[in-house]
Amino acid sequence: MLNKIKLLLTALIVGSTGMPESLADDDSVRIARVTRPTTDFSRPEKYEIMQGGATTHRKRINGDVFSHPSANMAFERRLYFELGDGIFKKMWVSSPASTKSSDGLGPLYNARSCQRCHLKDGRGAPPDGTQADAVALLVRLSIPPQNDTDRAMLEAGTRHAIPDPVYGGQLQSFAIAGQDAEARVEIRYEAVPVTLADGTIIELRKPAVSLSEPAYGAFHDEFMMSARIATPMIGLGLLEALSEKDILSWADPGDRDGDGISGRPNRVMSALNREVMLGRFGWKANEPTLKDQVSGAFAGDIGISSSLHPANAGDCTQAQPVCLDSPHGGESGDGNVEVNDHLLDLVTFYSRNLSVPARRDVDDPSVLNGKRIFYEAGCIACHRPKYVTPRDPLRPEQSFQLIWPYTDMLLHDMGEGLADNRPDGRADGREWRTPPLWGIGLTETVNGHTNFLHDGRARNLLEAILWHGGEAAAARGRVIALPKQEREDLLRFLNSL
Repeated sequence: MLNKIKLLLTALIVGSTGMPESLADDDSVRIARVTRPTTDFSRPEKYEIMQGGATTHRKRINGDVFSHPSANMAFERRLYFELGDGIFKKMWVSSPASTKSSDGLGPLYNARSCQRCHLKDGRGAPPDGTQADAVALLVRLSIPPQNDTDRAMLEAGTRHAIPDPVYGGQLQSFAIAGQDAEARVEIRYEAVPVTLADGTIIELRKPAVSLSEPAYGAFHDEFMMSARIATPMIGLGLLEALSEKDILSWADPGDRDGDGISGRPNRVMSALNREVMLGRFGWKANEPTLKDQVSGAFAGDIGISSSLHPANAGDCTQAQPVCLDSPHGGESGDGNVEVNDHLLDLVTFYSRNLSVPARRDVDDPSVLNGKRIFYEAGCIACHRPKYVTPRDPLRPEQSFQLIWPYTDMLLHDMGEGLADNRPDGRADGREWRTPPLWGIGLTETVNGHTNFLHDGRARNLLEAILWHGGEAAAARGRVIALPKQEREDLLRFLNSL
């Protein structure tokens, strides 16, 4: 009976394990009309204030504004959200421990809880100097393919990167007692001045990330690294719900239309579905589903095993035998893993249902003018404004919603200035997934900073725009050419999202 109850709860929490079906043919004409980019900037569009459709919340704007559940969630499903929230915030401890349901940390790790990276479900920031406050910053590691087998796996999409043979796929900058953290992370900045058309000089900062005091020997001669800050958690279920056909309709890898924009999808292996799928999450779209993302973070960030990532020692490699031999918190009744499927499903449900806050100031004349500038500058070529999600009775909150995420979910060449020179799946060293913009204006309210881009180098939204290059170079040039008032209106629009 207990197993039947667990199965029922799992079905209610998770819904289907596959990706959303395509939109019905009889919806397509109406949806095409609704999602067509506007040309009227004299007033807000209908429903524009509800960026996440019916999931949008209209709670008070404060530090908890990213932590509310989907507003259209049925009361009986709220319990799963609250339970998932508790696990998301849980501080894991090393094994063995008296708190059996909370042990298994590490042995090497980046944070002791999901919440430590995604503080208040928001955006991370780079550390000032060394690793002391580097909890919300990860350093991905990899090496070029070393043989035909490596090359074949990368080409097929069954692996998205080849890990460093000693340090694995992610640097762990913290360790439990008796273990050594892998290395220290240091970031130094070089000033890069940019002069705007009105004579204003903006001093960008270019980061140089280095690793010192490696505890397990030298890094591979050809090792590559990429610093990444934690991304906001809001609206993820809606992005997961998007039709793959809808996303791919915007892909133009050969730039056939000659507009200079050639977005393309990443395709990566899903541990959940055991097949290569469209990448949707992460800075390079290297995770295909939220459950893949959650289980990967448990394994890589906290060192917690699950059925999708059953290694109890997390990212530890054969070159780290003390780590591999450490006690773990796996239970035989749960498949010898440290977070069982039911708990994993609860965190996935929580992640899927963090609500997007309502827009502010949508009818303000300067915001409307800023929206016009955003559209006419060509920003919507990548930051696609609107979608309608498919109908999905198994995920009622995300089913058939008009949403405004401002992303195309595709990879784009962002130029040499933002390049990390580290391939990730089909993403090359200059490509990044277009991040959604909803909630971006509330970053300071939630997290007390305004650091943007994959490594947090931009200290405000204008700096983030000025780092755009590659396919976005023309749009960046139009922003540089703006008079001061129009530039301020553009920023007001972005801060209203």
